[in-house]
Amino acid sequence: MSKALLKIENLQAWYGESHILHGVNLTVNEGEVVTLLGRNGAGRTTTMRAIVGLTGSRKGSIQIAGTESIALAPHKIARLGVGYCPEERGIFASLTAEENLMLPPTIAPGGMSLDEIYDMFPNLKERASSPGTRLSGGEQQMLAVARILRTGARLLLLDEISEGLAPVIVQKLAEMILTLKAKGYTIVLVEQNFRFAAPLADRFYVMEHGTIVKQFEQSQLAQNMGMLQEYLGV
Repeated sequence: MSKALLKIENLQAWYGESHILHGVNLTVNEGEVVTLLGRNGAGRTTTMRAIVGLTGSRKGSIQIAGTESIALAPHKIARLGVGYCPEERGIFASLTAEENLMLPPTIAPGGMSLDEIYDMFPNLKERASSPGTRLSGGEQQMLAVARILRTGARLLLLDEISEGLAPVIVQKLAEMILTLKAKGYTIVLVEQNFRFAAPLADRFYVMEHGTIVKQFEQSQLAQNMGMLQEYLGV
């Protein structure tokens, strides 16, 4: 039986006066890929940001590998082995791809070496000396994920990584997620692209109005398609 790497109970979160999350409960077991589904504005990205301490304020419980993190600063949460890849990627335009890779600090042992990164992302090896601005959208997305893998994080929070990318690149990202899962990483995906996320996830949580309204496993996907049509229009 896998143990819970991430356990969230009654999570409330705010941006200023805006109360966004209303009692989120979810569990992610070690080595799982879990996808948060929902319409834009349902609270999925806010859940990711709350896990790493980037919302205005938060209440409830967020345990990472058994450590309560709700009162911790973002840099201390990162040191628990959490890597967050936000939608905006945050590539440094004036640095080369390789310089971007060398930037992040080590937060835990076991981070991937440059050789391992280049093995997984051959495109980045080819573009190692190219400035960040010269990379394609797909290459920038690979670089954003690769930077997290350098740090030693084992819990990866990936927000809309397939958005706006060509199908061939989306397929490469899917292969990357399966490779990382095989290596024992734990992954939480926020995805608008249901076709991308559906075959990858072990379990699904559906969000609506800042709370979890449904959860089910990969084996129950077919029987939940009607409900997903209603919530997501997929």
